[in-house]
Amino acid sequence: MGGEMIEKQLACGRQWSATQFSSVMNNYSLPQIKQRPAFQKIDQQLVCQRCHQVVSEQTCLPDGRYYCAACLMFGRLVEGDQLVYIPEENQFATVEQPLTWSGTLTAFQAQAAEKIVTVVTNKQQHVLTAVTGAGKTEMLFSGIATALARGQRVCVAAPRVAVCLELYPRLQTAFAKTPSMLMYGTQTAPYMYTPLVVCTTHQLFKFYHAFDTVIVDEVDAFPYVNNPLLATAVKQACKPHCALIYLTATPTAKLRHAINIGQLTESELPIRFHGHLLPEPHCRPIFRWRQTIKRHKLPRVLQALIQDCLKTQRLLLFVPQVHDLEQVRRSIVKTLPKVAVATVHASDPDQLAKIAAFRSGTGDILITTTVLERGVTLKNVAVFVLGAEHIVFNEAVLVQIAGRAGRDKAYAANLVYFFYTDYTLAIKRACQQIKYQNQKGRRLQSTVRSVQRP
Repeated sequence: MGGEMIEKQLACGRQWSATQFSSVMNNYSLPQIKQRPAFQKIDQQLVCQRCHQVVSEQTCLPDGRYYCAACLMFGRLVEGDQLVYIPEENQFATVEQPLTWSGTLTAFQAQAAEKIVTVVTNKQQHVLTAVTGAGKTEMLFSGIATALARGQRVCVAAPRVAVCLELYPRLQTAFAKTPSMLMYGTQTAPYMYTPLVVCTTHQLFKFYHAFDTVIVDEVDAFPYVNNPLLATAVKQACKPHCALIYLTATPTAKLRHAINIGQLTESELPIRFHGHLLPEPHCRPIFRWRQTIKRHKLPRVLQALIQDCLKTQRLLLFVPQVHDLEQVRRSIVKTLPKVAVATVHASDPDQLAKIAAFRSGTGDILITTTVLERGVTLKNVAVFVLGAEHIVFNEAVLVQIAGRAGRDKAYAANLVYFFYTDYTLAIKRACQQIKYQNQKGRRLQSTVRSVQRP
């Protein structure tokens, strides 16, 4: 295959500023190039066409031209620039039976999977609401396979790198005959033109009308939730006729409104893949815990519960801020010297290695920030949240954190504790949300039992 053809394939469905494109494709003549203005005047305001944000009057160059600060990280766009792209032509070999996964779905999972196939086939917009641990990824397989078998291009995106790193190997295994690409900000691997792409939602700014099916996981998670830039990136990465699927355990008010007015269809699964309910949190007040750990001691109630927990489970202990990690670790080590304790946070250079080690069974306690609130599956871990009243622990975050427990059928009753100084509305609503999902789950369990009776 000639170099020009290879470069054309690498360019398909992607978008650049004119400056970026000339530096990347300078040696190739590609007649399929399309251009569109980088800015438009709408209601007397200058609007960036890459991120759809109004350009501030303060972002002005010395020569009088404006630039967009909102999406500056993806290359500067200046007034008068063009956005350059090459239309997606799906130039890859199709596989008749791309799904190589040999697992089975429960009856409820199969119903949700059938709906996903319908959404992909009819190019609809859909929300799959499923509790943490319901097996959302496996429910997507049939829909992804349907798209790939038709020669279509599929993207699975998530707001956080950790979630993408969890998803990618599972999708690689499930679609072993299909070339795939993982994209995130700090990756070093070169870009490849593949029918299946797994990426962070930020990476979708690099695409324009590229995908036939786009699946966005964890749409309630930071930084995607309530972020109009990332919502725009998702929409622009979709082809004009595209299946768009949102996955969540805690749908936002905006999603609920879109469902209620008929903009989105919905399917729901309120029970985990192993058929058990969600562990419901125990809420306990612990006052002046920060003062206690500064003296390298543990509050008595926390010490007793940790000791009791470690008899049968390991522990994932969440704290509000990075500076809490070391103080809590020292307090545990001094109070319980035989316990193996590690810490992890988003900027930790050893983050991936520490998570992998804990997943493999190394260590008794892993103290973490919200970096592990979602996208990580661990076997037989209890979950404690210290300082659950902190602003970082909103309703959706607390629901997701509680969902780290009980994910294995053999350990479905793992403990969950929220420790607080002030009993906040977020704590109350998170507990209510989990109980509400369990009520729905019990009704499903009751339905199954009634059908199974002779």
